[in-house]
Amino acid sequence: MDSSAHLSQSTLVIPSGSGRREFLIRAGTLAGGLTLGAPWVRAQSKSGRKYRTALIGSGWWGLNILREALADGRCECVALCDVDADALEVSADEIGSLAGTTPKTYHDYRELLAREKPEIVIIATPDHWHALQTIAAVQAGAHVFVEKPTGHTVKESRAMVNAARAADRVVQVGLHRRIGPHHVSGMKFLKEGGAGTIGMVRMFANSGGGGPESATPNTPVPEGLDWEMYCGPAPLRHFNRRIHPGGFRNFLDFANGTLGDWGVHWLDQMLWWSDEAHPKSIYCTGGRDVSGAAVNDGQGQTSDAPDHQVAVYEFESFTATWEHRKFGGNGAEKAGVGAYFYGSKGVFHMGWRDGWTFYPSKKGEAERHEDPQFDNVKDGHNVPPLWRDFLDSIEAGRRPVADVEIGHRATNLSLLGMLSWKLGRSIAWDGEKETIPGDEEANKLLSREYRGAWVYPV
Repeated sequence: MDSSAHLSQSTLVIPSGSGRREFLIRAGTLAGGLTLGAPWVRAQSKSGRKYRTALIGSGWWGLNILREALADGRCECVALCDVDADALEVSADEIGSLAGTTPKTYHDYRELLAREKPEIVIIATPDHWHALQTIAAVQAGAHVFVEKPTGHTVKESRAMVNAARAADRVVQVGLHRRIGPHHVSGMKFLKEGGAGTIGMVRMFANSGGGGPESATPNTPVPEGLDWEMYCGPAPLRHFNRRIHPGGFRNFLDFANGTLGDWGVHWLDQMLWWSDEAHPKSIYCTGGRDVSGAAVNDGQGQTSDAPDHQVAVYEFESFTATWEHRKFGGNGAEKAGVGAYFYGSKGVFHMGWRDGWTFYPSKKGEAERHEDPQFDNVKDGHNVPPLWRDFLDSIEAGRRPVADVEIGHRATNLSLLGMLSWKLGRSIAWDGEKETIPGDEEANKLLSREYRGAWVYPV
């Protein structure tokens, strides 16, 4: 699921039974309204056929991507998969009404892959599922569009790259800022020296309104939800509505907090600009000083991700920082999200809904600005061109703009930041070997043990 148009579902009270289904229908309609900005037929494949397409994770963001796939005109949806029976039913009904044929529905992605043999698979499940499902899909012969981050741990993410290359499949990661018009032009400005020599990059996503967090009571698993399968290889927690639907990103068993969510987008922008693929060292600090200590006592739960963090990435020729906070507001700052590139000629801000702006150091020199361009202004995303690039890459036999290796490198930076935060100290990084030299304690955190019969990818 993408971060930048998130719904605060972790704070919603989700009814059970028929009331729950009606709620999901209304929520699906709301989410659908965010992306219907384009005609429903745009293109045809060079062969004239349509790709058999399946969606794993049929929540609101997965449906957003699938709608764009159908709008492109080169795909037909043959199957949907979700562990939530109500969400699956709602999604199937909507896709059936849009496409004219109702897709088959599955509870287990492995059964879907074996029976339907899709040519394209969209994966929009919680982060801890991305690796296993992507690897299974490419090994089954499918090309994959997977949401960022690529993995929950570094070695999971590397296994995704290796599997994609071994299967010779195209894997596009949902880094839609890689193809947005103002991001492309802004990178051109930077790479051509518009801001001079860059010595520091500051990436950030700050928001206000946060306060102490009280525990939400655990409840019985809703009817129709397979909570065992939802948790999958992750620890089996008690069900809590703060986690599902929509709140998993703030629970470290399933995701990596704001740094693993928003951070991946902006770390990727920095890597796009830089000729250096890897930092030499990483240090991250932060905590829950406003939210309060995490609670998971069997009776109730709070989130357990940091409410603020600062990460420092040391490269050969520049320093990069990431910061986020969920409190304090943004009134004192020009922007609440984006990346500042500090150069010898001035400061360049790569933004989101505010485009990009260059603030020159030289007195009297005019600022330069470019407004953002989106397929849907209200949504603020560029998923349609990213999807078109995905299909064009399949047909041309080339790597896509947000190839799995690109997603892997950006994801790695977020995961290494979290690793440093968990250790409480800095770490060195050998980006070529993807190891932390001479640090056995840290290297153990590049992967994690899976639960039950689930097998960690090699």
